[in-house]
Amino acid sequence: MVTQGKTIAIVGGGPGGLTLARLLQMRGATVIVYERDVKKDARVQGATLDLHDESGLKALKQAGLLEAFKAHYRPGADKVRLVDKHATIVFDEHTAPDKETFGHEAFRPEIDRGPLRKLLLESLQPDTVVWNSQFLSMTQLGSAWKLDFQNGTSTQADIVIAADGANSKIRPFITPIKPFYAGITVVEGSVYDAETTVPGIYSLLKGGKVFAVDDSKTLIVSAKGDGSLAFYTGCKTNEHWAQSSNINFADNAQVLAWFKQEFSGWDSVWWELFDNDKAQFMPRPQYCMPVDQTWDALPNLTMLGDAAHLMPPYAGEGVNMAMLDALELSECLTSTGFPDVKTAIEVYENQMRARASETAQLTLEQTEALHSPNAMATMMAIFD
Repeated sequence: MVTQGKTIAIVGGGPGGLTLARLLQMRGATVIVYERDVKKDARVQGATLDLHDESGLKALKQAGLLEAFKAHYRPGADKVRLVDKHATIVFDEHTAPDKETFGHEAFRPEIDRGPLRKLLLESLQPDTVVWNSQFLSMTQLGSAWKLDFQNGTSTQADIVIAADGANSKIRPFITPIKPFYAGITVVEGSVYDAETTVPGIYSLLKGGKVFAVDDSKTLIVSAKGDGSLAFYTGCKTNEHWAQSSNINFADNAQVLAWFKQEFSGWDSVWWELFDNDKAQFMPRPQYCMPVDQTWDALPNLTMLGDAAHLMPPYAGEGVNMAMLDALELSECLTSTGFPDVKTAIEVYENQMRARASETAQLTLEQTEALHSPNAMATMMAIFD
């Protein structure tokens, strides 16, 4: 294989980077993951993830981790209630019999980010992940790279793979192409001990997901296995609304006041999400890479996941795309059918861009549809 005798550095220990590390190690490659978190439990992991049969679950199966996934996923957490702004249930998957299971293309089982990360980490060889390694810069040393980290350490690698997310520091070494604003700003929030803190929403969730669409706005809430919930609003704003609004997002009263104004006419049950001292908020303007992006392949550097093809979350494809990237890249890098690493990277990037371009276009269309006056009809058509 073209990586024989070479050291591979993966920058970023999210699902994509860890899946890639697992797959490469299974094929005999030498790989180290450099992750900015101080330790594996340093951060509370975000919202739940639904994995798809043709991408995320496919990668886990190839990684020999499907059975471990089955032991940690949350049955029923994928069930959706579609509601309007009055919290009136328009469609309810909880009332429908279970029809799909593993192996069915429509089955999208949910898992919390923490457990997914844990099972991926535990599948790796000891000391594969170097914690507290936030990328600072890198320089080329002949045919290799020297990577420097903010903690003062450095390392060398023959091949570097950027798995460092939406704000990738390595992507500019590959291409100057930048993402564009997708027209939507999300206010992301989380609430702990949801059963007692937000009882109305907790009851509405029923352990699954709630999609509220109305007035060209969205509010999506997901239950988590630790008793908390994650949610995000979606509104059309200008790109820099979070700054120009002068809202202090650490002040729950200010965020609630904004919600009451922006979501005027929405039922007061939604106020629970904001009117409590256990909620935390973060504004997140949504960006997308150009669907026609392209660049010339490099001989020892590539990227996957959000670093390569950032897109809004409204099709649930982000983590699935990253894990499928990991599968396809691992196959290319460990193939015996390419003359060199550059050719392997070029083949991977061509198929990755084509796939991501199609998915990004669909995601942008879905993002616009869900924030339009016809959002409810769009959602009903999806479920039908």
